Amino acid sequence: MKTLMLAAGVGKRLYGEDDSQPPKALLRFDGKTLLHRHIEILEPCGIEELVLVVGYREEDIVAEVEAIGAGDYVRMVRNPDFRGGPMISLWAAREMLREGDDILFMDADVLYHPPLLERLIRSPQANCVLLDRDIQVGEDPVRVCVNAGAVVDFGKMIEGDFEMVGEWPGFMKMSPRIAAKVADMTQLYMDQGKSDMTYEWAMRDVLVGEPHGTFGYEDITGVPWIEIDFPADLMRAEKIILPRISLPGDGAEEAETMDLAESGSH
Repeated sequence: MKTLMLAAGVGKRLYGEDDSQPPKALLRFDGKTLLHRHIEILEPCGIEELVLVVGYREEDIVAEVEAIGAGDYVRMVRNPDFRGGPMISLWAAREMLREGDDILFMDADVLYHPPLLERLIRSPQANCVLLDRDIQVGEDPVRVCVNAGAVVDFGKMIEGDFEMVGEWPGFMKMSPRIAAKVADMTQLYMDQGKSDMTYEWAMRDVLVGEPHGTFGYEDITGVPWIEIDFPADLMRAEKIILPRISLPGDGAEEAETMDLAESGSH
């Protein structure tokens, strides 16, 4: 399995128009960048390679990879149009998605407790998303919608009647077949001049076009994580999420939380 991580964006919602700030993948928590933390979690889980889509201040990311000695583990894919939106970053990695590997897709701007990612990697489901039932209020969270034990819809502001709706932390596991379909769908969006759409649209089109049961989920409700999009997210990450991750014994408590949640995982 290989990991595809998008880290090309400028972080406009976090920084505004200030281009002197680092890429969000280089935000530091307890002395380590998010990127360093990701790699420390991915390697022990057996991930063969991290393919990193870069753009904004890519030289800073290259320097960090070299500083932590991960040059042989990380493959860079450049998105020269990184201000054009995340769909372009996913499209930039289209050939990697067609290489025939199982893919772990990740956003780079998430701080999380390691068992969260380990749960996804070790899931028996070939195509799987994470789901947190403690969904935030508002238009921004990406929703995962479940009926009859399988994911049936996915995206922002989804409407309809579902057995369960949760928030997506930005991580997905894809089989080689589904990964290739996501690459093709991303290409279609680009060909249609829809590069300004978020990449979730391409993923959703693949998901809803597959037979019921193709996509499963793992319920990680109660495990600490946060996607850092806004200044308030950064403050919460530092003041609330990081202390929960760092507490002695917290890993055992979170593992118990996930075991309890497993009865809702399909």
